[in-house]
Amino acid sequence: MSTERQFLFVGGEWIKPASSKRIQVINATTEEVLGSVPEGSDEDIDRAVYSARGAFRESAWAACTPAERGAALSRFADAIEKRATQLAQSVSLQNGMPITIAEQLESGYGVGVLRYYAGLASGLCAEETRPSPLGSTTLVRRDPIGVVGAIVPWNFPVVLSIMKFGPALAAGCTIVLKPSPGTVLDSFILAEAAEEARLPPGVINWVPGGRELGAYLVSHPGIDKVAFTGSTAAGRQIAQTCGQLLRPVSLELGGKSAAIILEDAKLDAVLQGLPMASLLNSGQACFSCTRILAPSKRYNEVVDGIAGLASSLVIGDPLERATHVGPMASAAHRDRVEGYIAKGKSEAKLVAGGGRPPKQTRGWFVQPTVFADVSNSSAIAREEIFGPVLSIIRYEDEGEAITIANDSEYGLGGTVWSSDSEHATQVARQIETGTVGVNGYLPDLNAPFGGIKASGLGREMGPESVAAYQQLKSIYLMG
Repeated sequence: MSTERQFLFVGGEWIKPASSKRIQVINATTEEVLGSVPEGSDEDIDRAVYSARGAFRESAWAACTPAERGAALSRFADAIEKRATQLAQSVSLQNGMPITIAEQLESGYGVGVLRYYAGLASGLCAEETRPSPLGSTTLVRRDPIGVVGAIVPWNFPVVLSIMKFGPALAAGCTIVLKPSPGTVLDSFILAEAAEEARLPPGVINWVPGGRELGAYLVSHPGIDKVAFTGSTAAGRQIAQTCGQLLRPVSLELGGKSAAIILEDAKLDAVLQGLPMASLLNSGQACFSCTRILAPSKRYNEVVDGIAGLASSLVIGDPLERATHVGPMASAAHRDRVEGYIAKGKSEAKLVAGGGRPPKQTRGWFVQPTVFADVSNSSAIAREEIFGPVLSIIRYEDEGEAITIANDSEYGLGGTVWSSDSEHATQVARQIETGTVGVNGYLPDLNAPFGGIKASGLGREMGPESVAAYQQLKSIYLMG
């Protein structure tokens, strides 16, 4: 059944869009049309920003206490939880995410993230008193920064949206979100949840569209802060715009993370954890550990094990619960991934995959692919592929492993695998990255998530993320 949406959620209402343009949504598995939604225009962004500005300055939201904001976010989380199944299925149909992952992360984890921010919101303190060495007193205030323009990608559209509006709303901000045209149906479901939660009009608004609309939102004079998740190339353009405007910006960008398998690691445990750390969402995750660093003494064993793992993964309909690997999110993205596989065949040794699964005659599928004898200077080891393609790199000793892991323009994720977790933690401390897992990987709600170098600026998750949506004011009490 086709889903046709006719209105946009702006200012707490379902409004008629300013343009007649439509975004057609395609099923990544069948290549059939799922439905269509209005394509937002600059005029729709203007209206959304105006509504968010009014809500920030004049609505009940502006006068809310921290406890009241926390209660509103709790209601919002409840309303999203009611729609958990609908959200998970919507995402799987649009971008091919296996349903078990969609249920775990887009639905379950997403609701958990919002409940976490509801708890933080309830305990926020706007002011603190600090004694001055000069003998006077200063009030330090943490005020909400204002209206936030947020842009989210297609790979984890629900949870990445919540990671933006959760801390923003907790801080007392209002927000305009632009979802990716590749996954827009889920944003309408979230809007229905916001309506049910009785959030004040204008607190949260959705306007779907492409890159041009995103650029307009980023540069809009009514925006006080930009929050972006997406490619490093787009992030650089956004940073340039925000730099010229002196506008605060947080950027969660790409990665080319390394998984260091130490000599004492238990290979069975590594193979059990790699699907989540390296191949989550068919490799379409920014933190994926797609560079596998294996000790020379165990190199062949590791290559055989990972090649066997890749070949054993079930490829198919993401709505089937046995499926491990779904399609790429679009035909254009599949072509991009296949271009890197072609490069890899000229740079290294193909040991698994390398093509399209023969049983899948429709859909944008790519086999899980593994290359051995990879140089860290090769394209497949240095550039973000964003697909199920792993490169196994040999190292001679632990010091060289750390050097190779750090020899990247990116620094978002990473893992260290060892039977000695204390020693693995010591190695993890030496990895130049924003996050790293020991014997597994899963971002923690209560800890900052983000990257260094070309992987971004700022942090999401944890209490630190709320601070990114606040501005500081010092009031000097001189007498």
